[in-house]
Amino acid sequence: MKEALTTAYEARETLIQEQELARSLEEGALDVTLPGRPREAGGLHPSTRTLRQIQAIWAEMGFQVFRSRDVEDDYTNFTALNMPPHHPARDMWDTFYTTQENVILRTHTSPGQIRAMHALGAKGTRPIRVILPGMCYRYEQITARSEIQFHQVEGLAVGRTITMTDLKGTIADFARRMYGERARVRFRASHFPFTEPSMEVDVECFICGGEGCRVCKYSGWVEIMGCGMVHPVVLENGGYDPTQWSGFAFGMGPERITMLKHGINDIRYFWSGDLRFLEQF
Repeated sequence: MKEALTTAYEARETLIQEQELARSLEEGALDVTLPGRPREAGGLHPSTRTLRQIQAIWAEMGFQVFRSRDVEDDYTNFTALNMPPHHPARDMWDTFYTTQENVILRTHTSPGQIRAMHALGAKGTRPIRVILPGMCYRYEQITARSEIQFHQVEGLAVGRTITMTDLKGTIADFARRMYGERARVRFRASHFPFTEPSMEVDVECFICGGEGCRVCKYSGWVEIMGCGMVHPVVLENGGYDPTQWSGFAFGMGPERITMLKHGINDIRYFWSGDLRFLEQF
């Protein structure tokens, strides 16, 4: 009886294994004539797209790209830009300090002006036209309009006969190339320690068409950049003689420009990593 049951059990086990093997071969069969599974390709980040467009526009206008460092020293970030220690203007930028003395994360791309003048100016003897794109860092409250990290594009032009007229004409031409020939631009008097005189540039809000919304603070205008004539102290710190040379500088935020162009009402989307937002680009 025991031998009969053992024999029957082994025969049944062999049959089941053979059936499972045959079924697994059938289920795992690969039809080599079928097309392969497509892989989804990634896309450029919306900020990167805007940065490339900005760089292309300024390149057409004769400006070269100059890269500067993200980690700066206190002197280059503030003092060389006409903001000595304990200057009240330093409160405009909430700074990330490091454990190493006088080493900070840059709060703006303006310190790149000093490095560009020293690197390209041949000790104050050559005119320069550069843009300085890069990331900036500020210890600020995160809101729909502000982040702790963001891109900026700094611009600098130094020559012997540069005037405010050159600055306004250059900025107006950029705005038309960026937003279209009908883009309306306005200039407002302002103050920055490293430029004198200084202005802020607004463009008509593309989200609400100038009627007023949360992004433009219901004014119909959104600031896209600050600009001005380079302060003589900054020129001197860059190696130029301010009695012989002059220049203008500007700084803009690609994220804010992207918000205008695509109707985005919250800057936090750029760094959230949400694929529902990123896949639209």
